[in-house]
Amino acid sequence: MSTDDSFAAAYREHYWAVSRFVARRLDAGEVHEVEEVVADVFSIAWRRRAELPDSPLPWLYAVARNCLANTVRGLGRRRRLLHRLGHHETANGGQTVDSPDTERPGSWVHEALARLSPADQEALRLTTWEELGVDELAVALECSRSAAAMRLHRARRRLRAEIDRMQMHVRAGQAGEHRD
Repeated sequence: MSTDDSFAAAYREHYWAVSRFVARRLDAGEVHEVEEVVADVFSIAWRRRAELPDSPLPWLYAVARNCLANTVRGLGRRRRLLHRLGHHETANGGQTVDSPDTERPGSWVHEALARLSPADQEALRLTTWEELGVDELAVALECSRSAAAMRLHRARRRLRAEIDRMQMHVRAGQAGEHRD
């Protein structure tokens, strides 16, 4: 199979997986950026099509992570500029939470995940959302298999500790309510 054919097959087979990967990592207000990032990913894949591995999805995730980092930096600069110019609501995407009653189911998991380092978040997302195994995780994180396994183990341990901490906080609040 030629490199052009390999690229075309990878594009057809993995376009939507890469799109979902990117979309899950951008805020809801940045949906228009998803197509831009995905286009960048496949542009790079096209230029480097001779390097495409037999199982290109983890490699494409690694490229997407780098493209996302560039996009997020640019979006951060834009937000800071808008904030300095006095457009605070625009800078924050106009997102507000009305009350605790409007909380989405499972949002506490997202909250616990958000409290972790970006590296821990990425290891957990790649294995959970993208369903990568440790070997594929190593490719996506651009590290050895043993380093990927250790990162995943530590990220899971930190997530469990954060969830436990959140549950203790909720229990303490509920105990205070019963005393009143």
